[in-house]
Amino acid sequence: METCSARIDPHTVFALAPRVNRLKHALTVKRLIFGITALALGVAAWFAFNANQRAPKTRFTLLSGQKISTAQLTGKVYLVNFWATSCSACRREMPQMIETYETFKNQGVELIAVAMAYDPPAHVRHYAQEMRLPFKVAIDDGSAARQFGDVQLTPTTFVVSRDGRILKRYIGIPDFSALYQIIQSALG
Repeated sequence: METCSARIDPHTVFALAPRVNRLKHALTVKRLIFGITALALGVAAWFAFNANQRAPKTRFTLLSGQKISTAQLTGKVYLVNFWATSCSACRREMPQMIETYETFKNQGVELIAVAMAYDPPAHVRHYAQEMRLPFKVAIDDGSAARQFGDVQLTPTTFVVSRDGRILKRYIGIPDFSALYQIIQSALG
């Protein structure tokens, strides 16, 4: 069997050691800077999306053709629920949305169910009639979803305070007991 032996010069190893140590130090510093930057961006994103974010100034076109704006809802606690008739989770959550509205409507809470732009208006009307939705139902042209942070996933629900701050954004079916607590707290 043929082998190859390499002779390692001890002087070369010792000469390279300081360079290797400097390289390790430089990589450690770069990782530390990257980690701190990532953490800072994460904290900034959290504050941008969770701390006192304002509801956008937008208008919804209801099934009746009437228009309602977020400005008209100032002074009320309200929910904006983006949904679609083709979304099974949306259909599963809708009875609980009805119950939530019925629980809080006498305290001035509004709920606007905003059907996504891709949802055929005839399907939305049929579903709203079939389910006897007691709250406002709107059909989005895409602008409301964009203004609320480019909503793509349904259901997505926003809870908005009397002064127009977004208190909570739920992606998926909300934890309704937590949602009730948020609404009760917002009502004061």
